[in-house]
Amino acid sequence: MDPLAFVPHVAIFPFPAQGHVNSMLKLAQLLSLSNFHVTFLVTVDTHDRLLNHTDVLSRFGSEFKLQALPHGISMDNMTTRIGVSGLFDSLNTFAKPFLREFLVNSTVTCVIADGILSMAADVAEEINLPIIYFRTISGCSFWSYFCIPELIQAGELPLKENAMDLTLPQVKGMEDFLRGRDLPSFCRASDLTSPDFRLVLTETRQTSRARGLILNTFEDLEGPILSQIRTVCPNVYTIGAVHAHLKARLATKSTSSNSLWKEDESCISWLDTQPPKSVIYVSFGSIAGVTREELLEFWYGLLNSDQKFLWVMRPDLIVGQERKNEIPVELEQGTKARGYMANWVPQEKVLAHKAIGGFLTHSGWNSTLESIVEGVPMICWPRFADQQVNSRFVGEVWKMGLDIKDTCDRDIIASSVRDLMEKRIGEFSQRTENMASLAKRAVNEGGSSYINLDRLIQDIRSMIPPMKQS
Repeated sequence: MDPLAFVPHVAIFPFPAQGHVNSMLKLAQLLSLSNFHVTFLVTVDTHDRLLNHTDVLSRFGSEFKLQALPHGISMDNMTTRIGVSGLFDSLNTFAKPFLREFLVNSTVTCVIADGILSMAADVAEEINLPIIYFRTISGCSFWSYFCIPELIQAGELPLKENAMDLTLPQVKGMEDFLRGRDLPSFCRASDLTSPDFRLVLTETRQTSRARGLILNTFEDLEGPILSQIRTVCPNVYTIGAVHAHLKARLATKSTSSNSLWKEDESCISWLDTQPPKSVIYVSFGSIAGVTREELLEFWYGLLNSDQKFLWVMRPDLIVGQERKNEIPVELEQGTKARGYMANWVPQEKVLAHKAIGGFLTHSGWNSTLESIVEGVPMICWPRFADQQVNSRFVGEVWKMGLDIKDTCDRDIIASSVRDLMEKRIGEFSQRTENMASLAKRAVNEGGSSYINLDRLIQDIRSMIPPMKQS
């Protein structure tokens, strides 16, 4: 068969969370630009949210299909160990048989699955269909997950309270700076036989089953760690930052939102009235919650820093029974003078705004990359999963900000904000602007991510339609 005449049909199956859906939907659009047919598999809730809050169907055209998975997939308590285990159980129960039937009866020639959904590899192998994994986390986080068995064997896990600040020689390439507290949050479990811990462990170690591994990163950012990953997964496609890559390849040079929530654009008008680099943007992502006490520490810290701030205050941000309605009067008044709050914002547009001078972030990988691409220094307050590793790299390796993990004190917050926005602005700006330049170079013609995406596209085209086993 002539590869040029063959039109690939790729099924893309993301883990059902905002960050995973966002980056994998951008990959879907990049593949569509190469005239691929794409079916994007999402939960019913994600399907409805994308239709309600984005232009996903008109953006792609007839070669794209947004396919809802069956009802019954549990999305409750995504920040808890029980919630994550329940989600995987329901995906195995409802999504896996649906996926098998769908793939057998479709024209799909290749599956790109989230790298933590090994059920997709089970199905693909069973019916003789090529599969490529996309891990939506950083390369450094992926590698730290991969090295967990070595940490267990060395007796470093479970983590001991007096060893949180000791470095870990078992994580090759990070021996000199990765501490116990910088490991993914799942490593803080005391029971290493628990189902959720075993799940995290096994999903990463089976990555080599796939024909290749796509990572949303770029060589200049994570080169040394990527070299480690290639010792176990030789075929790695670094195509990031995917949001910048998509923008670079689109004729309009602008992209649409993939948000699962309605975005408040009014914050842009407020930013337009602020001086350059005078505002710190605050967001803890789409999933993480804070207690009322933590909220108050951050609020007082921001006001005591004397800096302007734009804060994403999701309606469900505060966990527990106590809600925001009992906020001290001085905080409300101080916010009116120096702050702006919104339920959800167009983050890429916010970070690109000239008024933004810093980002107080939960260190999710999409947020981290978006900040890097725009040259915005960060204060990192990670909550769970891969965020602990990302924040360590931002603060200690790339030196593009401050890592304040495992603290929640108004004085530390105020001091950190002043350091980022005033006292150390010169050193942080120099590093972030340099990495932003490298990030943009990577996704333009001749750059490493540009070349790797072209290689991915050609590799998928070369996958002659297989004889599926029914």
